[in-house]
Amino acid sequence: MRRVRFVVGLAALLVVPAIVAAQETVGVPAQIAGATAAAPEALRDGAQVWGWSVDGKLQELRAGSNELICVADEPGDEAFRVACYHRSLEPYMQRGRELRAEGLHGAENLARRHREADEGRLEMPSSPASLYNLGGPLEVFDAKTGVVTGGRFVWSIYTPYATEESTGLPTAPQAPGAPWIMRPGTASSHIMIVQPSEPQPESEAAGSESGGA
Repeated sequence: MRRVRFVVGLAALLVVPAIVAAQETVGVPAQIAGATAAAPEALRDGAQVWGWSVDGKLQELRAGSNELICVADEPGDEAFRVACYHRSLEPYMQRGRELRAEGLHGAENLARRHREADEGRLEMPSSPASLYNLGGPLEVFDAKTGVVTGGRFVWSIYTPYATEESTGLPTAPQAPGAPWIMRPGTASSHIMIVQPSEPQPESEAAGSESGGA
């Protein structure tokens, strides 16, 4: 009977998806929990999640049922960085990953995507699309449980080819946490909101609404 149980258990292990076996330091549930921490709570359970194998390959960890795609923290450095973005941004994000795999990074990577978007070869969102970033030192993430304690949020709303004139936004924040527009007039133009590193005094937070809606 013991041998039968062993054989059955071994067979069950063999049908577990290969991605589970690939995660040695961060398991699939922890990767999913960490990745979705960047998203609004109401959207986390339905988000599609991509994560990393030990050989550095990005692959799907969970199918999604809503408009968000989340990407788990890539191992190999001393920082924790996860992101979730609207599905309409996937062609832009995927192209960036492809170009990085080809050795194109930073400004060159961005310039290539801008050119391809301008030429109509890279699809960009036709309406505003959100990107949620969460990052911090590696210590904010518990690799066993997937719990994130701390870190800093950066919210971006992609509005391709928007400008200062079309949005009424400056190109730098007026105050901590204030919105501003980055890369105005380009295919990757987006509204930026960076979580302040220190909480604002209550009096300042209350005063922020004095101008009306």
